[in-house]
Amino acid sequence: MDRTEVGALVRSAVDGDAAAWKALVEGMSPLVWSVVRSHRLSEADGRDVYQTVWFRFAQHLGRIREPDKTGAWLASTARHECLKVLRGNTRLTLTDDPQVLDRASEDRTPEQTLIDSEEAADRAERARRLWQELDELGERCRQLLRVLVASPPPSYVEISAALGIAVGSIGPLRQRCLRRLRARMDQRGAA
Repeated sequence: MDRTEVGALVRSAVDGDAAAWKALVEGMSPLVWSVVRSHRLSEADGRDVYQTVWFRFAQHLGRIREPDKTGAWLASTARHECLKVLRGNTRLTLTDDPQVLDRASEDRTPEQTLIDSEEAADRAERARRLWQELDELGERCRQLLRVLVASPPPSYVEISAALGIAVGSIGPLRQRCLRRLRARMDQRGAA
């Protein structure tokens, strides 16, 4: 689906055209799923995020100022919803239940637990720095790189339709964006 077609479908859906809404959901779902999968959520969390994205889209349908950029709106909303879920999943729940505490202590030594937690903290810090540097790139690079990390990655045709980038420009733009990201990481010693 190209941007013009998406924009026309959004305008028709705003006017109450159920067929246009259905075509939008069918045509843009692969993009939403690619963003959700790129965050490696559980299947249940992924479905929740998918539904939330479409719910938010329906809520804001009449207020979308640039219907031709619906793909970018959906991808951005999906990313934000995924990050909300991930932040919620990382919260710890304290317990004094002896069964839970005994089960945890049977598997690992205190030293191994400390090493594992330090390694996890180091990975989380590297990921945080990477996302921070990515957020400081231009909007076009941010959108493209976020879509490209999806698993499985969308086709260049899907990316072109969602982001409004010519298919032949995606590869060179990706290379430039990755070089800029690497330079920023190297400059800050974050690699």
